[in-house]
Amino acid sequence: MTKPIATETASRPRTLIVGVDSPYNPTANIEGYFAEFRELVRTNGIVPDKEVYIKLRQTDPGNLLTQGKLQELLEICNNENIEEVIFSEPLNGKQERNLSALLRCRVFDRTQLILEIFEKGAVSAEGKIQVNLAMLSHKKSRLANRGNSMSQQGGGIGTRGPGKTQKQTDIEHIEHLMLKLNRDLVKLKQVRDTQRKHRLTSKIPLICLVGYTNAGKSSILNALTKSDVLAEDKLFATLDTTTRELFLAGAKKVLLSDTVGFIQQLPHQLIEAFKATLDELQYAHLLLQVVDISDTNWRAHSATVEAVLKDLGINKPMLYIFNKIDKVDPIVLETLPLHLYEPHVLTSTYTEGGLDELRAYLTNWAPALAQPQINYEEFTPDKD
Repeated sequence: MTKPIATETASRPRTLIVGVDSPYNPTANIEGYFAEFRELVRTNGIVPDKEVYIKLRQTDPGNLLTQGKLQELLEICNNENIEEVIFSEPLNGKQERNLSALLRCRVFDRTQLILEIFEKGAVSAEGKIQVNLAMLSHKKSRLANRGNSMSQQGGGIGTRGPGKTQKQTDIEHIEHLMLKLNRDLVKLKQVRDTQRKHRLTSKIPLICLVGYTNAGKSSILNALTKSDVLAEDKLFATLDTTTRELFLAGAKKVLLSDTVGFIQQLPHQLIEAFKATLDELQYAHLLLQVVDISDTNWRAHSATVEAVLKDLGINKPMLYIFNKIDKVDPIVLETLPLHLYEPHVLTSTYTEGGLDELRAYLTNWAPALAQPQINYEEFTPDKD
């Protein structure tokens, strides 16, 4: 069937989003997973023209979708003049290429969606470099999975011998760009290490906010330190680490840092790229894990955060902050198994006195204020 020619004059492509409930998706609450997917689409500035949700009992290694589901999707794309299809599941390079060819649309997945959000949201020079590295790593993986059937170039002087394929040339170009970006990142890391060393010698304790994206970390930072860090009701509003001074009881001074939010199935390219920034957590005396208690998936979100911290090798004292209690019925709040997360406090940045319990905890927080300071040299890589 030939797809009708689109008649819309708008610059944006007609977009279909496809939520896939696959047998390998670890999410217990698939509706919550789909809601998060729709929010990712919105955060990326995309207004879908059509939404489809598919449950798969099995997947096709080449196309993800079975033939029957694929045919249904093709008919929708044709009938709706779809030009772009976004899948809620990560796709490998082969699946993405095959689906693009079969549906005759641009196809991309959840990983690309998140990478584009980070690309648009990065502000600092370091953040932009980290996102560019992640994007290039993702692109390289797509090329690496492509077959070697791409045309071969001449073999050098006299064109003797086998030449490089276009694929090899593209990969080498990406590797060259990544090498340059990594060098730039090392220079910025050296500057940050110098600043950190100065801070450590000042013996001021460091507290880091961590948590799932859109849990309210930046709002808490702003409320505690009277700052104006960007805090929006959307995913990944904060991509760059922000540190502010916090005075407790008017006298005790600590540093409070906000970090990038995590998400389930966070693309590994981003974890690798942001390791330099998240390295700040290694120097923290206390982690404040902010949990949006109004989200029905809050337990899974907390588990995701702790899994990422474990992957990063972060093992620090932690206080759980169950945030946004103003959105939860008090009777329902009483039934939640919060006793499994100790120590914890309940907070709201929208009600009077909503941070009193947190302020009291931090004011009485003796271990971090009294413990010996971290030895900076312990965290300095050995030089060859």
